[in-house]
Amino acid sequence: METFWLAFGLTLLAGLCTGIGGLASVVPRRTSGPFLSVSLGFSAGVMLYVSFMEILPKSLESLTEANGETAGPWAAVVAFFGGVLLIGLIDRLVPDPINPHEPGLVHDPGAALKRRRMRRTGTVTSVAIGVHNFPEGFATFMAGMTDLQVALPVALAIALHNIPEGVAVAVPIREATGSRRRAVMWSFITGLSEPAGALIGFALLMPFMNDFTLGVTFAVVAGIMVFISLDELLPTAREYGRHHLAMYGVVAGMAVMAVSLLLFNSI
Repeated sequence: METFWLAFGLTLLAGLCTGIGGLASVVPRRTSGPFLSVSLGFSAGVMLYVSFMEILPKSLESLTEANGETAGPWAAVVAFFGGVLLIGLIDRLVPDPINPHEPGLVHDPGAALKRRRMRRTGTVTSVAIGVHNFPEGFATFMAGMTDLQVALPVALAIALHNIPEGVAVAVPIREATGSRRRAVMWSFITGLSEPAGALIGFALLMPFMNDFTLGVTFAVVAGIMVFISLDELLPTAREYGRHHLAMYGVVAGMAVMAVSLLLFNSI
């Protein structure tokens, strides 16, 4: 039970970081673009390294145990690309003008939203991003349930990834209502979709959890995280700053994650 609350707490904190984005959008002083570029690149590096070096190997181990040396790896590959397909379909369902990760929107996330009906647009944005973040909450939660050394960097990466989403929610609502408090409130509410995804996924899967289900879940989570890194984090990082800054962040994220795993395993 202690593991459950730890995993849920990490997921909740990561989700509520949309509120930090909301706060940033209503406070005049803004975080510098280069810093955000390196930070988002760092998150992508952490998520890619953890996915390929920790989560996917755990999936292969569980599925090989359940299905054998031949069928197990095939099941892991199918589940991995199933996770990519799942988050890809969800991403496609979010209309481009309200997707905070589409190119050109990060410098002024409200630019495409200021034309008309700001209040309605802000609400739609909040709902769309909430649906978009649902599987991310499940991914963070499952990492926390299985391995703390994986869960902490995953939660950090998802948290940083959520900040631009909070901006995209808060800006149109502030423009529509003139209320900073309401804008920040909605950005925090949107972040609650991640712990909701964790709880619903837990309720649906835990009664059926075995080596096969666990292995499939790991592979799906790895696919989700790889897609988020390549489709969202890296393009957004490049929009905030220079290409090389984003890549420096990726390499730094991978290196820090690699060293931390080696040190943890040697204890």
